Amino acid sequence: MINNNIKNDSGLLVLAIRLVIGWTYFSAFWRRTILANKLDPEVAGYIGEKFNHFLPNALGIKPLIQYLVENPDILWLNMVIFTIIEGIVGLFIIFGLFTRIMSIGVFGLAMGILLGSGWIGTTCLDEWQIGVLGIATGYVLFLTGSGKYSIDNYFIKNNFSFTKKKWFAWLGSGVIPIKNHIFPKFVLIGSLAILGMTLFTNQVFHGGVWGTLHNKSVKPKLEITAGKISNDILSFDLFRTEGVDVYGSWVISVELSNQQNNTVIQYSQKDLASLTNENISNYYVAKIKPGKHSLVVPLGAKAKMIFKNQVFSNLSNGTYTLKITDISGAFWTHQITK
Repeated sequence: MINNNIKNDSGLLVLAIRLVIGWTYFSAFWRRTILANKLDPEVAGYIGEKFNHFLPNALGIKPLIQYLVENPDILWLNMVIFTIIEGIVGLFIIFGLFTRIMSIGVFGLAMGILLGSGWIGTTCLDEWQIGVLGIATGYVLFLTGSGKYSIDNYFIKNNFSFTKKKWFAWLGSGVIPIKNHIFPKFVLIGSLAILGMTLFTNQVFHGGVWGTLHNKSVKPKLEITAGKISNDILSFDLFRTEGVDVYGSWVISVELSNQQNNTVIQYSQKDLASLTNENISNYYVAKIKPGKHSLVVPLGAKAKMIFKNQVFSNLSNGTYTLKITDISGAFWTHQITK
């Protein structure tokens, strides 16, 4: 016969959720420190560059992300701290140690993922799903705590003195100290708030509730601003705001034309592949740089592009059109007045 106390142990019933969500966060620490060195700014795959990918369309926390990617030393420190927190939260959740406070950690980390990168995902809205499911599971784990197979339960079962304190029920496991007539409302309000956040972000990032569906991770998009022709120099800011995060946009042509649509000067993909540091002044840790056959523009990268040529000195006053072409055939234009 099944013992009702065991059968009704909500912490035991969510064991699979606890183990999987725990590994989800601990594995981030494991990947970046044990399986590969993703905390070294000089190594390909540096986590700070991925963080930079979040910048263009982050929701609410964009100023914070921008500040960090503009300050590489502070960014690196935050990435280390963030990774350590993920490791601690994940490990404690797996073993069921101080489960409720760690579930708040899960909730917070998932919220950061959702707001920062919920717009990224080429096929199945990857980052958005990770974020909203992390928030929901974090909330569930807070409500249930850990059950039979947990260190919290070991402490309770063996009558450790601190388990009798009210704070342990809030930070660890056991019967959550909320009055019976209030508890259902607490569950309902929290659940509806999380559903509201889910629907809101699904609509903002992807148009998933009404209107036209959109996915900003499918095609590259470049923004051109601050265009200027001064003496023999053409300069402008180039910012990649959309497209797949795992590879760059490949720029194969930079062309300037006059009001009669006649080309004044054009830089081919060979010219762009030969650019130097004098031509590119990057703002963030994700860097625009010359590739083997083109100019490579990673997601979230922004730089001031500088082209020096006597042709620009000889231009008459007027409006010129700057056109930048991607290898896919997509192009973007910007009006410059001299």
